Amino acid sequence: MFRWKLHGNGRSVEPGAVVAPKERLSWPITIGIGAQHVIAMFGATFLVPLLTGFPPSTTLLFSGIGTLLFLLITQNRVPSYLGSSFAFIAPIIAATQAHNMGVALGGVLITGLLLAAVGFAVQFIGTRWISVLMPPVVMGSIVALIGFNLAPTAYDNFQQSTPTALVTLFAVILCTALFRGILGRVSVLLGVIVGYVFAAIRGEVDFTAFHEATWFGLPEFHAPEFDLSVLPMFLPVVFVLIAENVGHVTSVAQMTGKNLDHMIGRTLASDGLATAVSATFGGSPTTTYGENIGVMSATRVYSTAAYWVAGLAAIALAMSPKIGALIFSIPAGVLGGVTFVLYGLIGIVGIRMWVEAKVDFAKAKNQMTAGVALVVGIANVTWDFDGVIFNGIALGSIAALVIYHLMNQVGRLTGTEPREPLTATAPVQTSSPEDR
Repeated sequence: MFRWKLHGNGRSVEPGAVVAPKERLSWPITIGIGAQHVIAMFGATFLVPLLTGFPPSTTLLFSGIGTLLFLLITQNRVPSYLGSSFAFIAPIIAATQAHNMGVALGGVLITGLLLAAVGFAVQFIGTRWISVLMPPVVMGSIVALIGFNLAPTAYDNFQQSTPTALVTLFAVILCTALFRGILGRVSVLLGVIVGYVFAAIRGEVDFTAFHEATWFGLPEFHAPEFDLSVLPMFLPVVFVLIAENVGHVTSVAQMTGKNLDHMIGRTLASDGLATAVSATFGGSPTTTYGENIGVMSATRVYSTAAYWVAGLAAIALAMSPKIGALIFSIPAGVLGGVTFVLYGLIGIVGIRMWVEAKVDFAKAKNQMTAGVALVVGIANVTWDFDGVIFNGIALGSIAALVIYHLMNQVGRLTGTEPREPLTATAPVQTSSPEDR
């Protein structure tokens, strides 16, 4: 398993060729590519703990551990990095505000285990049932409403320092427009750096915790707590993770020219188990990262050896409390500016799913499915049913599923809707650094 065949002369990739997952270049080059993967995932991975209040060093530690677990379970056949998942931000914030961090971790842990169970089921029965349960209009609606549901949170941070937020926002936009390649893929990180410097000049950054922290030490750990009342807020995230994971595997398969459908069960299970392990100790939930797929696309190197390097490097960086303290010193204004971009683009990912799948919005069932679900999610309609809280994400997801399948069945029974072929539709690739 830990033997990679040397690709060519180990120093270059011929035009039109790719370095396969079970191949590698020379170790110095492989280490360099692994470092690129660390840089690519760094900005987005740290934004999740910043927004949710989870410890950043713990998140980085289990991001690295989760990546190594993923590589082990997939037997080094699927190159991928597991960074922090943006799909969990809304339910984590809601659970933390209503209860505490421990309850939010409990929700993440159960969601991870459920995703792992889905992965094991897919390994035995295939993926066709996913496209039947969640056709593109439903999947896109759920992804979109998760992003748009977070808009008030972004605005709250934005208002705390409007000048800093505006500078950060425009820095992200300009970096995205000006740069290509690896710099373009870390435009969010570059925007945060620009905003951070501006905030420091304005005296908005408190360096006290950074100065007091040690250079080396273990991250802080937190234990999960379990409260079933928060589960309705977390369960819809499973649909997003399935779409994201399958989309990434499909993208890698297309770029390497190898069919990886038989690995989807393993990748889903790996992602779920990595999330559960991270939540057990206080880390953020994980997901496969489009940023790193972008690095592979640019370098044409799909070697899993580079991901072992990236995972080990992340674990090493996590052993510095001072780095975690520096990340946590980023002020609210900077977060407000960057989340205006990130949350909006999460919503756009859902809309991209509609476009890529050519969803026909001339059909009433598609109009109703998307329209009602989005309004419920954006308005954050909340229903407290005997202590069990259903927020906008949960209710919007339920609305999308119920409305689509109800109208579909009524249409078939009355003959007003032609029967559609139940063909599997792979979710769209999410490959930009703002997709989660």
